[in-house]
Amino acid sequence: MKNKESVLQVIKETVRKHGVLSAGLFAAVCGAVIFALLPPLILAQLIDRLTKNHTLWTGGILLYFGLLALTGLLESARESLLTVFGQRITHALRSSLMEKFGRLSANELNRQEPGALVSRFVGDVDTVENLFTSGIISMFADACKILSILVVIWVTNRGLTIVLIVLLPVLFLFTRYVQKNMLASQIANRRAVSRASGHVPETLHNIRTIHCLQKETYMEQQYARYIDDSYSAMEKTNFYDAVYSPVILILNAIVVAVVMLLSASGNPTVLKLFGMSAGTAVAVMNYISQIFTPVESLGMEIQTIQSAIAGVKRINEFFELPVLEDVKDNAEIKSTLEDKADVKNVSAGAEEIKSTSKDKAVVNSMPEAKFFNNEELQAEKIFDDKNDTPYVQFNNVTFGYEADRIVIDDKTFVVNRGEQVTLSGRTGAGKSTIFKLLLGLYKPQKGSILINDMNSAAIPDNRKRKIFGYVEQSFHMVPGTIKDQITLYDKNISDEAVIKAAKLTGLHDTIMSFENGYDTTCTQEVFSQGQWQLLSIARATVANPELLLLDEITANLDANTERTVLTALKNVSENRTVISISHRVTARTGRVISC
Repeated sequence: MKNKESVLQVIKETVRKHGVLSAGLFAAVCGAVIFALLPPLILAQLIDRLTKNHTLWTGGILLYFGLLALTGLLESARESLLTVFGQRITHALRSSLMEKFGRLSANELNRQEPGALVSRFVGDVDTVENLFTSGIISMFADACKILSILVVIWVTNRGLTIVLIVLLPVLFLFTRYVQKNMLASQIANRRAVSRASGHVPETLHNIRTIHCLQKETYMEQQYARYIDDSYSAMEKTNFYDAVYSPVILILNAIVVAVVMLLSASGNPTVLKLFGMSAGTAVAVMNYISQIFTPVESLGMEIQTIQSAIAGVKRINEFFELPVLEDVKDNAEIKSTLEDKADVKNVSAGAEEIKSTSKDKAVVNSMPEAKFFNNEELQAEKIFDDKNDTPYVQFNNVTFGYEADRIVIDDKTFVVNRGEQVTLSGRTGAGKSTIFKLLLGLYKPQKGSILINDMNSAAIPDNRKRKIFGYVEQSFHMVPGTIKDQITLYDKNISDEAVIKAAKLTGLHDTIMSFENGYDTTCTQEVFSQGQWQLLSIARATVANPELLLLDEITANLDANTERTVLTALKNVSENRTVISISHRVTARTGRVISC
């Protein structure tokens, strides 16, 4: 299936889903820009009335302070809504990334660096959030503010508008220059601090070698050099920070002073451009102070957008990774017994098997047959004892994680239903890789892998737990109770099945000795190492799978614990096909397949 998901798509869907929030944010941004222009105009009218008529405009005073309060409220609303909107974007992106992550093939996951994956979920998503909270929307608001102030000043004082049009690009370039140098200095400082922080544990780790080689002085000098680099970078940052603000203040004062002098020059030609009343002069000074702040912010916002674009590209690269082929869900299968004759025949066969088979797994699984498509029927197929077809077929399989690194070369073997076999061989021979291939996590470059005559990679996910039971070397705990460890949150697994699995492994009495029994919250201290392994066996067998895969499950156990685990394995292995990985071959391991 071709994946069409992207950051832009997620953003569009978020905007559509949260339409009220988006509209409110747009209204707050536009309202804050518009209403910020009004107080200086009202103040100009107040001063002009006071200077000309010596009258105080009470309504104007109330209006002035009311507009100031309203502008402040709109600014606060804008920042609050920006934060909420950014969080919505973050939530949607991380949810989409996790959904995509769950659909990636094992091959693709194997190619990804863990650190790079984490970086996409955390750092890159944060940059996209910044794209809205302090990037595009803020830049739009600041650009609108600058343009609107220029328009108002053009109406009141055209000469000042010309001065600002000439001055603002110079100010912007100066701002960008300062910001770039500050950023470079900050990055250099972080690198120096990182080296200094890493130097200490490195020294501790190699302290004996350092003492033996008498390199104490060298290590001290290295640490001092890292600290000096950090100080040097910080001095540059502080210099640019200390220079920029005074420059802006001085420039602001110069512009105001020049305009005021020109407006009072008395020259008719100059007055056409710079002439203004006392009230207008106050308003102009207010606007000049307002226009410098957004110009400074624009430089930071462009920098934020550039950083966010890199994050967007990295996230889109992740979205473009190939995913596993979708398998139709049972709910999508609309054909019934009346519509499909072949399904009717299968269902009739299932009823016959139900009445004659001694295998409880058959009884439990057959009523679902009428809901399966052809592939699912193959995956669910249950052979009776008279069928001679091997349960597992590994046919001329060649596989390598990389094209030039072959792990399994033209491997062939079969495992019959109910048979117990052991994969044996040196470390790195591909035993664990065979398990991954059997589980359908990878596809071979050559050959075929059949489970019950079904391609292992084509078995639907919703049927895998009925077919496979996988016991690893160590137990991987999930958040939750003891019951959750066994069921893995599968609501289709009953409490009776959980108890039965625990009893087969000999763990039931231990669990019931806890105050909350199966509802006991799991921590590492709850069970011993051997008991964790028993819990892993219970997890693997609770869904009554047909095939057990055992990966060196007794490798790290003492003799007594090993006997307990082997007893549990004997109980759960009856009437099941079992494939084990073991370096220790005994009579109990069954037929040995060399790798």
